[in-house]
Amino acid sequence: MLIIDCPYCGKRPEIEFSYGGQAHIARPVQPADYDDEQWTGFLYMRSNERGMRAERWRHVRGCGRFFNALRDTTTDQFHGSYKVGEPRP
Repeated sequence: MLIIDCPYCGKRPEIEFSYGGQAHIARPVQPADYDDEQWTGFLYMRSNERGMRAERWRHVRGCGRFFNALRDTTTDQFHGSYKVGEPRP
């Protein structure tokens, strides 16, 4: 079982968490100016690179807060976590 370090609650088992997608996605300043293709790209297109990634997670069965975590997708190991709004370490 993986242990994930919630920056608010500390280390907990992975079953308490829910994956929330890629971290640090900038929202459009004027979403009304986007056509259908641009909006679809913003909503669904994400990089799917191997290696270290910044991801968004939610501590569903704990504090309920979202946070960001660094995870290596090739080994499934977590290498740190930080609060939303903080810069990536």
